[in-house]
Parts: sequence; structure tokens; C-alpha cells
Amino acid sequence: MALDGIVISSLVDELDTNITGGRITKIAQPEKDELLLTIKRSTQDENGKTVRNTKRLTISVNPSLPLIYLTDTNKTSPLTAPTFCMVLRKHLNNCGIISVSQMGLERVIKFELEHLNEMGDLCKKFLYVELMGKHSNIIFCDDNNKIIDSIKHISLLVSSVREVLPGREYFIPDTQHKYDPFSITEEEFINNVLSKPLPLSKAVYASITGFSPLMSNELIYRASLSEKNNTQELSDMEKLHLYRNFSEMMNDISEKKFTPVIAFKDSMPAEFTSLELSMYEKDDAYTIKSCDTVSSMLFDYYATKEVMSRINQKSADLRKITNTLLERNYKKYDLQTKQLKDTEKCDKYKVYGELLTTYGYELKGGEKKLTCENYYTGKEITIPLDETKSAVDNAKKYFDKYAKLKRTFEALNIQIAETKEEIEHLESISNSLDIARQDSDLTAIKRELSDCGYIKKHHEKNKGNKNTGKSKPLHYISSDGFDMFVGKNNYQNDELTFKIATGNDWWFHAKASAGSHVIVKTEGKELPDRTFEEAARLAAHYSKACEQGKAEIDYIQKKHIKKPNGSKPGFVVYYTNYSMTISTDITGIQEVTE
Repeated sequence: MALDGIVISSLVDELDTNITGGRITKIAQPEKDELLLTIKRSTQDENGKTVRNTKRLTISVNPSLPLIYLTDTNKTSPLTAPTFCMVLRKHLNNCGIISVSQMGLERVIKFELEHLNEMGDLCKKFLYVELMGKHSNIIFCDDNNKIIDSIKHISLLVSSVREVLPGREYFIPDTQHKYDPFSITEEEFINNVLSKPLPLSKAVYASITGFSPLMSNELIYRASLSEKNNTQELSDMEKLHLYRNFSEMMNDISEKKFTPVIAFKDSMPAEFTSLELSMYEKDDAYTIKSCDTVSSMLFDYYATKEVMSRINQKSADLRKITNTLLERNYKKYDLQTKQLKDTEKCDKYKVYGELLTTYGYELKGGEKKLTCENYYTGKEITIPLDETKSAVDNAKKYFDKYAKLKRTFEALNIQIAETKEEIEHLESISNSLDIARQDSDLTAIKRELSDCGYIKKHHEKNKGNKNTGKSKPLHYISSDGFDMFVGKNNYQNDELTFKIATGNDWWFHAKASAGSHVIVKTEGKELPDRTFEEAARLAAHYSKACEQGKAEIDYIQKKHIKKPNGSKPGFVVYYTNYSMTISTDITGIQEVTE
């Protein structure tokens, strides 16, 4: 992922189309490193009527997430406006936007603004937005490019390259000495860019302004080369072919042929850009989603990332508790299994006791062993004896050992079954944490941990608050139009299987693996093979077997599913079922979102 020069170029085109000619009517600074501009613009519709549009422009120069996009969302401003915000309000209140442009293919956006000064004269100002990671900044300049103020002040103590302070002249530091992609010649590209002894991808993005590793790899893929290739391995023909693909890509950018896309990997947003990503077309791990605008692409990408990041942070404590309990039960299971193995010789002691009872009359006392025939096998056997004890006492000793080990064996079998059940339950909770999407999902998981005695119960304040939201199962539609539901936690699994599903509905679950219950509503119809496969893929994807790429899935009609009395949430039994091995990839299965 990268907010590179190419994405900035498409974003500038979008901003120029939507806000140039408008007026900034409101300036807010909701965060110390974020501006929110309200822009109103009048346009003519097809019938010649004046249409007034209001747009909000969010500009964030947060070091970890520099971003700029159009949004419909408003934010609450602080009661006291920061100094930078007051400066902008003083100069730019109700100012007009003359143009929005990009400095070459740099990650810099230039807003040309026009306003009336205190004397009523028309003045020009510039607002520069630099989106360069930790060096991101918003800089306000006069018509001579003298800095009036900036959202971040940078002195020579902080940067030896450039001061960003009031009164200083604004310029873009050129420290990397990269080529301008719009003016680079074929000769420069081949003799200079491709002359560096570097991996091909790095040679491109390290030499040309605006190119990220992602777009470098895309360029190389279009040229039918590998990013792992070294520049010195290329033939003259391959170098020429690469340059021609580069020229075609730059033509698309110059002609504003942008196609905002997000690349999803395993249902999670992985990359975004404003040009076609042909490099992922044949990769089954990736799904490409087209977006209507660059702003919507950025919003969708970062909103999804933010939600997942927030959920992961909030689930950290629950995950730690679950993992600790799992490790403890794994150790307990290993110890119990080892102890059970030690009890396997209990039958031997029973035989010793019986043989001593049968042949003990032959002993005269003081013997250290008895050799006799084992009438169970017909073979000779030697029995160790305590020379200080009689045959009867030795037999009793072995019978006591047998009885003790047998009791231990029976107790361990019960304990192992309980520990195994505990592990399966905790693994199912761990899987629920993996697929949680909302706060309500975490609330349901926390309640399950509490109900099962893993954590202490806490009486929630605002128990009657109806706005907390209820966790709902995932809802998909099969290619043949059948509703498919996926439980996100064990309470949902029970609800799906025993309340929502009816007798002839089909039930799916990963075999011998923690995972979600998947229900397909048949509505009295026969399910096509394709729907069976799609439901099985959902069951595989939302299970602990997801990372394996393939999983074996059990499926059966709901009427054959039983829940034992007193069993853990989500636990069911069935005795006859069908099975299939299926991919865990759910690409192409339509999810219903409310």
C-alpha cells in the first residue's frame, strides 16, 4: 500500500473537478495535524439551473497516516481553535479555489486560492499539502511563496535540509535526485535507471519520482519480467520493452485514465492504487475491487484497516486470556496422556496376581521370582517377587497395584475427555476472535468466557441501553439465490443451528477443526451442487483450517444434529454425514451488508 505520486495525481484530478471554482466557507482543525475544509460551489445542470453543492475536504498530515480525501462526514471542532486554524480563517475566509495541481509527480498538492484583503484588493495565496510520511505538512504561503504559517514548524535543529517557518521561502527539497517521469527520456531510462546494480523493482522506484514499490512491480509485470530480476540480467530488448510499458503507463496518467482499485487478500484490504493492477489477476489469493472515486477508495481502504486495527486492539486482552488457557490445557492434556500410557501395564499386574494365586503353592518362601506358564497365552512367564512376603501377600500386592492403576486409568479417561472438550471450546473461542468485526462481536465472546467461568462476571452499567447493538451472523447469498448464514461466535452457532435452521436446512462445519456453523436455508427446495460448494467454502474459510488453503467439511441436514444436555455453547453431535474437501477461498461469494 502506498499513497504514491500516481495516487496523488488521480486525487488532484478528482479535487480539481469537484472543488475548483468553489469557495471555502468553513475552516476547522479537529485534530492537531488535521484540517477539515467546507467548500461550496455552484454549477449548472442540464437544464441550465444553478445547483449548489457542498463538499468537505479532509486533510490529515498524521505521520503514520497522511491522507487527503473528499468526505460527507463532519467532525466536532475544539472550543478553542489552534493558531494555524486561526491564521487560515483570517486570510482564507470565503476565499475562492482557482486551481488544484500537483508538483510534477511529487506527493505534493498545490491549492491556488484567491481572496480579498483588508483593503478590498484581490490577493492570491497558496496552500501546499505535503504527504510524505513522517515529513508530511500543510504549508500556507503568500503570492511570493513566502511561508505565512504551517501546521508543523520545522527548524534547522530538526531538519538540515529545509526550514519550515514563517518568513522563509517555500521550496520542495530535492535530496533524492530522482528523475521526473514526465520528462525522462528513453536514453536516460535505459542508461541511468537500468544501469544501477539493483533488483529491477528497486531500481525503478529508487530512481523515478512518484513510483512506489507496488507500481514498480506492476510496471515490471506488464513488461513480462520479474521484480527479482537484476538490472544487469536484462537484454537490450527487455530494457526497451520495459521503457515502452513505462511510457504507456505515463500516458494513462497524463490523459487521466485512472481506475481506483483496492486489492483484497483473504478478505482484508492489502493494496490500493489508481491504475489497473493486472499483476494480481491470476493470483487466487487476491480479489480486486473497483471504486467509483479515489476518495471512496482511500476511505474504504483506511476505514476497513482502522476497524480491524481497533478490533484487534480491543480483543488483545481476550486473546491473551484465551491463549493462556489454551496453553495450560495443552500442557495438562500432554501430562494426562503420558500418565494414561503408564497405566497400560495394569492388566499385567492382574495376570501376575492370578498366576500367583494359581501357582503360589509351589513356593517355599524367600524366592525372588516365579517362573510358570501363562495360561492366557500358553507361554512361560517370570514374575518378580518380594522375598520377604508370602505368595498370598505378593498376589495381593499385584492385585492392589492393578486396582489402583485401573482407578487411575478410568479417572484419566474422564479427565482427558474433559480437557479435550475444554481445548475444543477454547479453540472455537479463539476462532471467534479471529473473525470478529464489531464491538458487539467482542461483547458476545466476553459474555461466553464469563458464562463458562473463564473470567469473572462484571455487572455492566447501562444494562438497559438498547444502543449497544447485537452481534449478528454473517449473511451471504449463493450464486443460485439461497441464503447462507455464518455464526461469528458459539452463541450464534447455537442460535443458527437450533432456532433459525429448520429440519431440511443444510448444516456445514469444518471436520476436526474449530470453526463457524454454516446454515443454508433451503425453503423446501433442492440445493444445487454449486450452493453446496459455496457453503462448504464459507465453513472452511471461517475455521482454524483457513490458513491451510483446503479443508475437509462435514455437511448434513439440520434434523440430524443434536446438542447433548449440559454441553458447551456451539457443541453438537451427529452420527451420519457427508464430507467434501474444498478450498478456503470465498472470492466471488456475495455478502449481504445492512
